Amino acid sequence: MREKEQVSSSYWLQTAPDGRHPALAEDLDVDVAVIGAGIAGLCTAWELTRAGRSVAVLEAGRVAAGVTGHTTAKVTALHTLVYDKLRRTRGPEGARLYARSQSEAIERAAGIVEELGIDCEWESRSAYTYACDAGRVDELRAEARAAAEAGLPASFVTETGLPFPVAGAVRVTGQAQFHPRKYLLALASDLTGRGGRIHEDTAVLGLDEGEPCRLSTTTGATVRARDVVVATHYPIFDRALLFARLSPRRELVVAGTIPADRDPDGMFITPDEGIRSVRTAPYEGDRRLLVVTGEHFTPGTGDPRARFEHLTAWARDHFPDLDVTHRWATQDIDPTDTVPMVGPLHPGARHTYVATGFGGWGMSGGMMAGRLLTARITGEECEWRGLYDPRRLRPAVREAPSFLRTQAKVAGHFVGDRLRPVPPVEALPPGEGAVVRADGHRLAVYRDDDGSLHAVSARCTHLGCLVAFNGAERAWECPCHGSRFDTDGKVIQGPATKPLEQRDI
Repeated sequence: MREKEQVSSSYWLQTAPDGRHPALAEDLDVDVAVIGAGIAGLCTAWELTRAGRSVAVLEAGRVAAGVTGHTTAKVTALHTLVYDKLRRTRGPEGARLYARSQSEAIERAAGIVEELGIDCEWESRSAYTYACDAGRVDELRAEARAAAEAGLPASFVTETGLPFPVAGAVRVTGQAQFHPRKYLLALASDLTGRGGRIHEDTAVLGLDEGEPCRLSTTTGATVRARDVVVATHYPIFDRALLFARLSPRRELVVAGTIPADRDPDGMFITPDEGIRSVRTAPYEGDRRLLVVTGEHFTPGTGDPRARFEHLTAWARDHFPDLDVTHRWATQDIDPTDTVPMVGPLHPGARHTYVATGFGGWGMSGGMMAGRLLTARITGEECEWRGLYDPRRLRPAVREAPSFLRTQAKVAGHFVGDRLRPVPPVEALPPGEGAVVRADGHRLAVYRDDDGSLHAVSARCTHLGCLVAFNGAERAWECPCHGSRFDTDGKVIQGPATKPLEQRDI
């Protein structure tokens, strides 16, 4: 795989300024506290600041450096094959509202780029959902009809700019792609310039839904706010059993340069071959950066290294001029009933809100969430608030089979992973990790490149499932709800908020 040519880090993180914001050092009172500084959190905070609210954003890590910093950054309302399904499950009006809400988000972002003069490589592109299997043509035609009926500029085509033939594709014109971190850093700068506050390295541990709400943090400071938005990708608080309606999946990304004249000129995705997503971005001279995504899997399962090899081979096979320079991984959260959950945190919530379940389409979804949550908090009307309301029951009941499969998978990991045989510690080579048994306990043990052992509890601090080792990224991952930890147990990604406990071995 020519490892020496690859960098295990996101291109977006490497090519954007690294401005920092201080951790929260003292108690704070604001109108709205937003937990999470990804695209959903920052768009919400920015919109609220523009609406005259005092806002504080609390981020456990760095701004736009989590899921948003590892996305492929397509800004499109064409979400693979969603409109024909929405037409059947939510009716034509539900599909129309979905299309309109996502399209308006794209238009809003384009306006912000122009208004603030953001240099974020914003490019207009057509989006395609394609298939090489002729057996899927009828499905694509139905999707094109449903998307067009929902109001998108959609059509069925048989020709694309890809360097290989397709059986058919849905094309939607007037979509966009951009550099996500440059865009969000500009929003963050404008937000703080208008009096908003951003605090990095400030994880939230507790939420008291009083009046005002109170948030406790890892820095020891308390934030009091009339309203709270939980925008942590996977919610760190579950007061309406949202965990039971969400499933995490991880996807790999391979990126590298190709000659500019080989640019396929579009954003492409296929539901086949383990999902393949293709787009390009500006690069240097006469080169473009090709970004290829795929190989989705549940965190903590399978062998990501073999998957990286498979994805790289696919990319080179279809783009022979590709010079691979980067590889990274991202994480998506799928709702059991297709539509993201944006609205009140639970049925009794009066001042707490959530944004989650974007199903791999967090760019347009996060922008939409910012507008929707701002409307809810400021008392404005929003035509599609009911579509995204997390308290919806009828669609959840209709999708009961998906719900049950999700829960069966979680239960299988919770029980089955405890029955799995464990290797002896002595068998661990440098750079590898495994769950082992010691003194009657399951330990997650990693041997670093110098041969030293690092041991932590193998029980995820979220709900107690056993973690597994991801050798490609050298991280511990929970297959139940997607929490991720570094080799010393520090939280990389929630919903867990506490590190894995240190152990002696």
